[in-house]
Amino acid sequence: MPNPILVPQQAAGRLSEAWRYCVGTGRFELALRRDYQDSLALIQREIGFRHIRGHGLLSDGVGVYQPYEYQGSRHVRHAFTYVDQVIDAYLELGIEPFVELGFMPAALASGTQTVFWWHGNVTPPSDHREWAALVRATVAHLVDRYGLDQVRGWPIEVWNEPNLKDFWQDADRDAYHRLYEVSAHAVKDVDASLQVGGPALSPGADHWLRPFAEFVADRSVPVNFVSRHAYTSGPAQHVPFGVHQTLEPATTLLEQFAAPRQHLRDTALAQLPVHITEFNSSYRPDNPIHDTAFHAAYLAPVLAAGGELVDSFSYWTFSDMFEETGVPTALFHGGFGLLTHRQIKKPTYHLYAFMARMGEQVLARGDDHLVTRHADGRIAVLAWAPVDATGQEPAAGHALRLSIPVGPQGADSQDDRRPRTAFLLRSSVSEEAGNAWAAWCEMGRPASPSPRLLDALREAAEPVRTHRSLPIDAGRVDLLLNLDRHEVTLVELSAVTDETPPWWDARRLLGLPADTPEHGERESGDE
Repeated sequence: MPNPILVPQQAAGRLSEAWRYCVGTGRFELALRRDYQDSLALIQREIGFRHIRGHGLLSDGVGVYQPYEYQGSRHVRHAFTYVDQVIDAYLELGIEPFVELGFMPAALASGTQTVFWWHGNVTPPSDHREWAALVRATVAHLVDRYGLDQVRGWPIEVWNEPNLKDFWQDADRDAYHRLYEVSAHAVKDVDASLQVGGPALSPGADHWLRPFAEFVADRSVPVNFVSRHAYTSGPAQHVPFGVHQTLEPATTLLEQFAAPRQHLRDTALAQLPVHITEFNSSYRPDNPIHDTAFHAAYLAPVLAAGGELVDSFSYWTFSDMFEETGVPTALFHGGFGLLTHRQIKKPTYHLYAFMARMGEQVLARGDDHLVTRHADGRIAVLAWAPVDATGQEPAAGHALRLSIPVGPQGADSQDDRRPRTAFLLRSSVSEEAGNAWAAWCEMGRPASPSPRLLDALREAAEPVRTHRSLPIDAGRVDLLLNLDRHEVTLVELSAVTDETPPWWDARRLLGLPADTPEHGERESGDE
C-alpha cells in the first residue's frame, strides 16, 4: 500500500476556469438544428461553458453577404436572419459567442479554393473595402441587437489557421496580415472597447508569432489577444470512413499552450491574453480515439493544469454534429464531440462534467490527481490512471492514497462536536464503466441503433457511482483509490453531521425488537 500524500489544509490558489471559458462547435448554421440545440442544452446543464466558437459565420450557408443588382447598379445587403436565430439560441442556453471572422463569401472571394465538405472559401477578398464593410456591418449588428456591454465580452478572432494552405490560399502570411489589419480596424470602427485578435495558428506555426507581433506594432494595428491551436496527433493511417494516428504524450499539449507566451515574451504582445481556441488529441473528426475511455484519462492532466498556462483552452468540439468530412456514417465515428448525435455521452464528456463539480480552492496537484475545496468545506478530488500514448501501459490498475483534511478548519481534534465521519460519493468512468463506445462495440457497432439500443447506450454511458462512510481521524480522511485501466474518477467528500435518532436500531428493519439478536446470531447457551 503506498504511503499517503499529505494534502495541505491551506489552499495553494484558486482553480482557473480556463478549461470552461470556451468550447468548439461545427459550422455556424448547424445550430439551427434540433439535435444541436438539445445537445448544447445538456452540455450547459451539466458543464456550463462560457463561450462557443466555430467556423463559417460569414460563409454562404449563413447568408450574411447578399450582393444584388438594382436599376443597373451593384449593391450589397447584409442579412442576419440566421445569425440572430443562432445567437439568440446560444444566449437562451447561457453561452455566448467567441466570434470567428470567416470564411469568405463566394461572391466576395478572389478565388474558388474551398475547404471541407461544405465548401468554405479560403481565399482573400477580391475587395478589402467590401470585406471591411462586411465585418463592420456584422459587428455593428451584434452591438445593436445585443448591446455594447455584452458584445465587448465576446472575443472576435480573425480567420482560422492561415498558416495552412487548406485554410488560407497559399498560406500567404503577408496576405493574412493585410486581412487582419483591415478586419481589426473594422471591428474597432464600431467601438474601441471590442476585443479583436489572432492569428489562430495551427500547431507547428509558432514562427508566425513574432512577425505578427512586429507587423501589428509597426503599423499600430489593434490586437487584444493572441490565439493558437493545439493537437498531438501524427500522420493519418486512412481506413474507409476513418483514420488512426499516433499520439504524442498529453504533456505536449501543455507545452503547446505555453508556446505563445514564450515566443512573444520580448514583444509588444507579451502581456496579452492567450486563447487556445482549439485543442484535442487528433485534428481529425473521424479518429475513434475521441470516443474512448483512454481519451478521458489522456486529457485529464491537461484540464487539471492547462489554466496555469493560458487564459482559455477550447475543446474541439462539444458535439459530433460537425460534418467537415461529410455526414457521419455511424453513431460512433471518431467525431470530436463530447457527445455523439442523439446525446450519447462519451467518457471525455464525464471528465468535463467532473471538472464542473470541482471546488474553487486548490489544495493539491499531482501527476494523477487534483484536490480542491468548495467554499462550504466540501472536498472534490479528480484522479486518473496515467496513460502511455504509445499504448504500452500495463493492463493493471493504478493506486493513489491521499490524506485529506475534512471538516471545519482550525477546530480542536478533541472537540466532541467535531465530525467523526465523512460521506464519500465516487463517480467513475473507465474501460468497464461509463463507456458507451465499448458498449456500442459489444453490440456489433450498429451504424443506426434502434431506440432500444440508444436507451441501452445512454444507460451504459453513465458513470458508475459508489458511496460509503469514512472515519475522520485528527481532522483527516485516509483515502485509498484503486483506479482501473484508463479510469477517471471524481470523489466528493463532506463531513457528516449525524442526526440519527437515539431509537434507531437496524435490527428493527425486520420487525425484531431492538434487544433481539439479529438473524443468524446465537443467544447465550444455544448449542
